Amino acid sequence: MAKRTFSSLEIFLIFLLVMMTAITVGLLTLLFITSGVSEDNKGQGSLATQEPTTTHGSTTQGPPPTQRPPVTQAPSTTTTQSPPLFQNFSGYHIGVGRADCTGQVADIPLMGYAKSGQTAGGILTRLYSRAFVLAEPDASKRVVFVSIDIGMVSQRVRLEVLKRLQSKYGSLYTQENVVLSGTHTHSGPAGYFQYTIFVLSSGGFSKRTFEFIVDGIVKSIDMAHKNMKPGKVFVNKGNVEGAQINRSPYSYLQNPLSERDRYSANTDKEMLVLKMVDLNGEDLGMISWFAIHPVSMNNTNHLVNSDNVGYAAYMFEQEKNKGQLPGQGSFLAAFASSNLGDVSPNILGPHCINTGESCDNFNSSCPIGGSNMCMAAGPGKDMFDSTRIIGDIIYQKAKELYAAASQEILGPVSAAHQWVNMTDVTVQLNSTHTAKTCKPALGHSFAAGTIDGVGGLNFTQGATEGDPFWDSIRDQILGEPSNETKDCHHPKPILLSTGEMSKPHPWHPEIVDVQIITLGSLAIAAIPGELTTMSGRRLRESIQKEFETNGKQNMSVVTAGLCNVYTHYIATYEEYQVQRYEAASTIYGPHTLSAYIQLFRGLAKAIATDTVANLSQGPEPPFFSQLMLPLTPNQSDKPPGNMKFGDVLQPARPQYQQGEVAEVVFVGANPKNSVENLTDHTFLKVEKYENASAAWWTVQNDASWDTRFYWHKGSSGQSNVSIEWHIAGTTPPGLYRIRYFGHSRKQNILQPPDIIAFQGASASFWVVGP
Repeated sequence: MAKRTFSSLEIFLIFLLVMMTAITVGLLTLLFITSGVSEDNKGQGSLATQEPTTTHGSTTQGPPPTQRPPVTQAPSTTTTQSPPLFQNFSGYHIGVGRADCTGQVADIPLMGYAKSGQTAGGILTRLYSRAFVLAEPDASKRVVFVSIDIGMVSQRVRLEVLKRLQSKYGSLYTQENVVLSGTHTHSGPAGYFQYTIFVLSSGGFSKRTFEFIVDGIVKSIDMAHKNMKPGKVFVNKGNVEGAQINRSPYSYLQNPLSERDRYSANTDKEMLVLKMVDLNGEDLGMISWFAIHPVSMNNTNHLVNSDNVGYAAYMFEQEKNKGQLPGQGSFLAAFASSNLGDVSPNILGPHCINTGESCDNFNSSCPIGGSNMCMAAGPGKDMFDSTRIIGDIIYQKAKELYAAASQEILGPVSAAHQWVNMTDVTVQLNSTHTAKTCKPALGHSFAAGTIDGVGGLNFTQGATEGDPFWDSIRDQILGEPSNETKDCHHPKPILLSTGEMSKPHPWHPEIVDVQIITLGSLAIAAIPGELTTMSGRRLRESIQKEFETNGKQNMSVVTAGLCNVYTHYIATYEEYQVQRYEAASTIYGPHTLSAYIQLFRGLAKAIATDTVANLSQGPEPPFFSQLMLPLTPNQSDKPPGNMKFGDVLQPARPQYQQGEVAEVVFVGANPKNSVENLTDHTFLKVEKYENASAAWWTVQNDASWDTRFYWHKGSSGQSNVSIEWHIAGTTPPGLYRIRYFGHSRKQNILQPPDIIAFQGASASFWVVGP
């Protein structure tokens, strides 16, 4: 290996990294305190009453997480009765429900890029949980699919959701028939995980964020349960053009030519849409599965949002829920994740940001600056524009497929689920050879990141040999991987042997969910990670063949990604050999995909032969009671002298034209105070004055795409808030104003904090035509 040279800056950063890591490891046992101790002093202090605000869905917080027995042993304290259901019809009982799960929008890392310093500092769009309950006409069997605007579903979230559902509904909703799927937005809050590697990258466990996500999911299911009505489900498929590229084409090319020749592209272009209507043909909801990474908003972003798939959902719901604000209205549109592992929306491809030349090469590296300079770009003038363009492409195709959907889905509802120890699966490769999965480990190329978000250090993709410098640091701080783990993961050079790291808790999960739910001729495979394009194709095909072998013909199979527990990536065996980012992040070793294929075939066979009852439940996953709390302290808010919270620092202009941006700056307070509010909350409103009623009417809020809420943190508890309204060309001329809603914290020593509501408003201004 050629000798590396390091710049003075790199030497300083390496020294700083080593010192910080050593300090962190040394203090872990002191920092990990019970999660039952509130980080937020929740439920204490006074909360001033705020005027009613626009409802975004449910955000009521529940009890803090504590140590619990396994979910299947939890007592059922109450049972919520199902609504009376009409019978003797062809179709399904359909229930849909949407609830807010945004939570904290300041002073918390964003989940996805794992970039130091990328903390939330405002909001572009709110995050929602969208639940769909589908039951047979006699309601004897039902399944639940929930798509949530978060990076991924954590095992801790799933276990807590199942615990609360069991408390409410008994055995009606369980680990067998409930699928939780993250959309994989990289612009949602972190902090809701229990495994150490995610806790550390999230800056600790945020009870506040965890509770909002869990509450949102449970409330969306509650709504869907209560709203069930007889209806019909239709399916349609079609290709989406111009929205995606493969970000690891060199990995894809390692797959057999005969296999690649069966497909027209190195990404899955097919979108599958489910259309749900009642017996009168009235629209109820839509689920779309399509393979695309929600990373149009890049790692310089600090605004909480749902990215390109969230924009598609926003557009579809606004179209169907005419006259309603975002988050309101009865129609739901979910754009769920699929085999997106190697799929990027940054369709202009990778270029060296310092020279402009292409860096579409094996290592994604530039001649000057290396891999840190190689970044992919979206089609817009900035990341907001790229998000809108890609999201609109997805929305337009889903709208077209929804309108034309005529193939009705009929047939029984089924579900099969197992918990599996993914570190110890014996895979039958052929009639004479077997292989094993491995204890979790991450390779060197994991630290390189991708063309959608580089790692920031001197790692490159495609590394099949270790780096003596980094390996030495790892060995001294975390310990050297065992020979057994090295051999199992070959040719991956191991950077972090997470399966051999258990302090203060295991760093990666061992127990993983595998699950299939079926609705007539549609099977939804719930994948606990990110499948690459070819991995998804192989898994779908194997499940479909298993159904056919056992008498169920013409089954359509959907791979739903980021479900139930997060286990990073799932690359093919051939892709694994060249160790780009996705392969280096395949934590259970080179035979991970083969293991999943074997496991999911078992589930498909059980459903097809009606032997689900004979499946082993498997070992239940843990629920840890002690987690590291966030290190960001709560601080009292203070307005500048002679001013109060909500005062205007920078006023709006008297007049704007359509297409311009209205901006108002207010004396602000930390937005995380507002998530202690037990009622629904919006941080902003754009209001229009109506002469006929002599009243102000809300036309935009913080869930609207055209508004942006920035929080700027100052010193000594002072901060300000900038609210932007990007005035659309279709905005009706008239008189408008911008309002800001916040909560300030007053923290006294040894006393509970006071959380006090306030609001501010701009002067009125005119919007006129161009």
